[in-house]
Amino acid sequence: MTDASSAFAPSFDVALFGEAMLLLVADRPGPIEDAAAFHKRTAGAETNVAIGLARLGLKVGWASRLGTDSMGRSLIASMKAEGIDCSHVICDASQRTGFQFKGRVTDGSDPPVEYHRKGSAASHMGPQDVDEAWLRSARHLHATGVFPAISDTSLQAAIKSMEVMRAAGRTISFDTNLRPTLWPSTEVMRHWINHLAALADWVLPGIEEGLLLTGESTAEGIAHFYRKLGAKLVVVKLGAAGAYYDGLDCGTGHVDGFPVEKVVDTVGAGDGFAAGVVSALLEGKSVPEAVRRGAWIGARAVQVLGDTEGLPTRAELEAAGL
Repeated sequence: MTDASSAFAPSFDVALFGEAMLLLVADRPGPIEDAAAFHKRTAGAETNVAIGLARLGLKVGWASRLGTDSMGRSLIASMKAEGIDCSHVICDASQRTGFQFKGRVTDGSDPPVEYHRKGSAASHMGPQDVDEAWLRSARHLHATGVFPAISDTSLQAAIKSMEVMRAAGRTISFDTNLRPTLWPSTEVMRHWINHLAALADWVLPGIEEGLLLTGESTAEGIAHFYRKLGAKLVVVKLGAAGAYYDGLDCGTGHVDGFPVEKVVDTVGAGDGFAAGVVSALLEGKSVPEAVRRGAWIGARAVQVLGDTEGLPTRAELEAAGL
């Protein structure tokens, strides 16, 4: 049964729940411990997508918890500067903000990353932090596999947020975005990620993630697996090869990747891809157009050092004809 409040017109475009972390990027290649200085950035799968959507002109609301420490103050200032509604971010003086170090690479390989997030403010979020009225005032919910992995209570918050939006008849996108070290085991991770995927309309797995989660051996098999779980659209990210899609209304197809002269840093590419696909679908673009936009933003993301520097503005998107 659809909740009666779903009859009210949404007041903003996309809601997200998730942890933001201060990102400290090394000033030189090599082991993190050899760095002499670090450059401050923002990090977090959900916040990367939130920034990507906001730069494209969508109205975005982000719910989270931060400490009142300098890292928390820096993060919320950065998010507000992007035009993101942070009215549902709780700043708690008794809790601390998570952060991470990231090494610098020059060969396009995955950079070394060191997380300091255990027991962070965001990990204390739970179902009680899901403001149902606020959530239902969004057109769409974007969720990832990261937030539910950071604690048992955040998992329950993620489930509740998706169930609320599903009951309200809103659309939900879900990026599997695996963090195996945060889960007790691969089996537990597989169970809960697939449970969450079954609550979503649009599922966005990476090819390697999909192979692990489904036991299938091809992009087609992965897409079919999630379509059987109820997804209306599955887009399997194939890295430089682009993406494969399988949808209720669009059939199946492949979109080529965009050529990249030099890969600088692969972190954040999937979040950029998600921002492209979600924004385009919410604008009424066709699935191939949406996947093409996602592939273009993902290609931009791998050519910069930080997680969000490659995320385009609306003007840059329009200049590219996307």
